Amino acid sequence: MLTFLGRGSGFSNVHNSAFLVDGKELFLIDCSMSSFQSILQIGKDGFSKDGDLEKIYIAVTHTHSDHISGIPLLIHYCFFFWNIPVVVGVPSEEVMKDMQYYLDRMDGCNKAAYELTYADKIKWIRHTVPTTHTPELEGRCFGYVIEHNNEIAIYTGDTSSLEPFKPYIEKADKLFTEVTLYDAPVHLNIHQNLEYLISLTKQGKEVYLMHLEDEEKLMEIIYSTSIMLAPLYNQGDNNMYNNSNQYLSDILNVSELLYRNMSSPDGRDHADIFNLLTTLGKILVNADRASFWKWDKASHTLWTTAATGTTTITIPETTGLVGKALQEGRVITTNDPYNDPDFNSDVDKQTGYVTKSILVMPVTNINGEFIGAYQVINKLDGDGKFHRAEDCRRLSLAAVICGLALESDVFLEESHTDKLTNLRNRMGFFNDFEKKYKKYITDPDKKLSLFICDIDKFKSVNDTYGHNTGDEVLKHVAGILSENCRACDGVYRWGGEEFIMIMTDTDMAACAEKAESIRKLVEANDCVTDEYTVHHTLSFGVSEFDTEKSIEANISVADEKLYTAKESGRNRVVS
Repeated sequence: MLTFLGRGSGFSNVHNSAFLVDGKELFLIDCSMSSFQSILQIGKDGFSKDGDLEKIYIAVTHTHSDHISGIPLLIHYCFFFWNIPVVVGVPSEEVMKDMQYYLDRMDGCNKAAYELTYADKIKWIRHTVPTTHTPELEGRCFGYVIEHNNEIAIYTGDTSSLEPFKPYIEKADKLFTEVTLYDAPVHLNIHQNLEYLISLTKQGKEVYLMHLEDEEKLMEIIYSTSIMLAPLYNQGDNNMYNNSNQYLSDILNVSELLYRNMSSPDGRDHADIFNLLTTLGKILVNADRASFWKWDKASHTLWTTAATGTTTITIPETTGLVGKALQEGRVITTNDPYNDPDFNSDVDKQTGYVTKSILVMPVTNINGEFIGAYQVINKLDGDGKFHRAEDCRRLSLAAVICGLALESDVFLEESHTDKLTNLRNRMGFFNDFEKKYKKYITDPDKKLSLFICDIDKFKSVNDTYGHNTGDEVLKHVAGILSENCRACDGVYRWGGEEFIMIMTDTDMAACAEKAESIRKLVEANDCVTDEYTVHHTLSFGVSEFDTEKSIEANISVADEKLYTAKESGRNRVVS
C-alpha cells in the first residue's frame, strides 16, 4: 500500500515520508526536504501509470521540521512548474493554526497555490488518531488509519505509545510504526514493543518499521521475526510502474525474511513461515488478498494456516471454490464469483468486502497427493482478472515451496503425536514446553502444575482381554483426559499406560482437584468394546513446578508421588 521516499529519523540524511498513488493522484504522508528532492527526481510522470499527476494530497502528522519542511517548496514548485493543485490535510484545529502560520507568514506560499483542510477530508483517510510525542506537541501529534484498494493500514507517525492505535490495529491489514533503538521517552523502544509486534505478525498482519536511526542494528534485532522495514522506493527507477524493480524488490524482501525465519536458531513457529509464503503468493500475482488452506483429511475440514487480511477460518472439505479445486484436483479461476454457484459469499456479506476475481491452485506433497491449496483474491493490475496460464506460472514458485513446507509441518506434527490415542507424545511435550510453558517457570507471578497418572494393573488388562482391548482402554482414558483439558493446558501420552497433564496458572491444590475429578470419571465409566466391558482406575501423582529444578526433575517429583499412590492402594491422588 505505502511506499517510502525515506524511512530515516530526524537525524538521518533521508527523512521519513510515505506515499501511495491512486490513478493520477499522489497521496503523501508528511513531506520532508529530502522527500521534496526525491519527488523532483521522480518527476511528474514518474509516479502514475496513467500519465502525469493531476493532484497531490499531503497529510501532516505533526509540525516537526523533518516532517513538513518540504511542503512549502512542493507547493511553490507544483504551482509554478507543474501547474497542479496541492491539498494539505491537518489532523486538528491546533495543527491547522500552526500550518497556516508556517505556510503564510514564514514561507509566503501563495494561497492560490494550495488548499489547507482537515485530514479526514482526504479520501484515503478513515480516522485521525491523537497520540503522544514531545511535551511541546501535546495535543498536536497524530497518526492515521488509511484505506486503499480494500486494505487498511495504520500509520503511527512519531509516537511514544501504540495504545491509541490498538482499537484500529485489530481490523487493520498493515501497521507502519516508528521505532527507536534507544531509550527515548518520545519514541517507541523496539525492545519494549518487540513481543507485541511479533504477536501481530502471527495474526497475519504485516508490520513495517519506519523513522529509523541505525537500520543495520535494527535488522539484527528483528532477524528471526516476520517484521519488515518499511519498503523504499528505488530512486534509480525512472518509472515505478513500467518495470520490474519494485516487484523484484518485494519478492526478495519476503524471500530474505523466509530465509531468516527458517534458519533461526530459536526455531520459529511454522505459522510465521506460512504467513510469509502467503504474502509471497500475493506479491507474485499482484493480488489484493491471499490465503493458504490446509486439507485436514482426518477431520474432513479445510482451514487457513495463513491468510492476509482475514482471520483463521475452518470449513468442511467440500465447501466453496477451495473445496472444489481439491476434490477435482485442478486449478479453478472465476472472474464473476457472485454468479458462481460454488462461491461462498457469506464472509463478504459479514465484512462488506467485494470479491471480483479468484484463483485457487491445489498444492501437493512430493508423492503428488493434494494436501492444501493457495487462494488469491482480486487481481490488482491489468484487466483485474486472473488468467490461468500466466498467474499459475507466477504462483507456482510459492505453491511448490508451500507444499514442501506443509509436508514438513505435517511430518513434524505426526512425529509429536501418539498414533493410538491422538494425544501429543513425549517429544510433543518437550516441544510444547519450550514454546508454550517455559515462560511460566521464568515468571515468579505465574504458576504451573502437572499430574502424571497411570492405569492401574494395566498388564492384567492385556493378559486377560488381549492387547486389542488394552488399546481400547488406552484410547478410552485418553478421551476422558482430552475432554477435561482446558485449551490453555496440555495432555500427553508419556509412554505405555502413563499420561501427563500440564496446567497453566494453576497451583498444586487446584491441579490435585482436577486429578481427583478425572479419577472419579474414569472409575465411574467403564470401557465398553464389542467383546468386553472393562472396569479400570487411575492413580495420580501431582506436583507444582519448582523453578530451581529442570523439567525432568519436576516430572520426577510427580512420578515419585505416583509411585506412592500405587504403593498405598492405587486409585488415588497423591500431592
